[in-house]
Amino acid sequence: MANNRYGNYYRPSFFGGFQFFPPVIKTLLLSNAGVFLGMMFFGNFRIGDFSFENFFYKAFALWPLGSGFGFWQLFTYMFMHANLTHIFFNMLALWMFGMELENVMGSRKFLIFYLLCGFGGGLANLIVAPFFTSVGPTIGASGAVYGVLLAFGMMFPDRPIYIYFLLPIKAKYFVFIYMAIEIFSVGSMDGVAHFAHLGGALVAFLYLLSDGYRFGSSYQVKKNIFSQFNNFGHSSRRVDDYGEVDDAKIYDIREQQHQEQQSTQQQIDAILDKISRGGYQSLTEEEKRILFEASKKMH
Repeated sequence: MANNRYGNYYRPSFFGGFQFFPPVIKTLLLSNAGVFLGMMFFGNFRIGDFSFENFFYKAFALWPLGSGFGFWQLFTYMFMHANLTHIFFNMLALWMFGMELENVMGSRKFLIFYLLCGFGGGLANLIVAPFFTSVGPTIGASGAVYGVLLAFGMMFPDRPIYIYFLLPIKAKYFVFIYMAIEIFSVGSMDGVAHFAHLGGALVAFLYLLSDGYRFGSSYQVKKNIFSQFNNFGHSSRRVDDYGEVDDAKIYDIREQQHQEQQSTQQQIDAILDKISRGGYQSLTEEEKRILFEASKKMH
């Protein structure tokens, strides 16, 4: 599978077509919901003085250094949420902005990116936040989600985001406003882990830079996404290897296949350019069918 490059990069093969619930996003949504519901259910149980709810928070929330901290908490904290509103908005943002990132990055790469952002957000909350404010146990996927948000704004800067489903604003401005709010909220006693948000965003920024993102370059798709089709049917074997050949008319099937593949690739290029400009939802049903059929040939 091809690797991505940001700015002047190419898109990997589609996972059976663009997916609104790609595998990692789906798994993260289900796992976060499962942990939330499991804690709600088992948290009501007690055995004498032992409270399952307290055990979950003490073991898996992210505690300050020296106050019950365990290394595993840098990962487990991002799957815990305080209430229904907390998990709903985190998961909604993860799906809205992460869906296209996973389709572009590939599932494995997106999962690594997401976990690194959450890990970086937790690390910032552990090490940097105590210099500015008091720190208590931290839970929530917000650090990782802010990393996803920043990556979306960098990779698709001119993509419109509709606030309250009505007011359009370009992604780059939307992200800038959110990051500015977080920066100006540093040191506040509002109970929000702002450094976890900023830490996750910083990790996302550094990740994209290390992966080839270049400033001033909007999201583009290189034209040779299906160029490997052109290698089908080519062989290094000589005619001599097959013994005597009778005189016959010869039709160059490989040339015919090559022409068909070029025609298909031109269609795919046009469709990918359309996705780049207006998103997957701008495609017609026929264009979606062509893209889906081409993606099946990649597997």
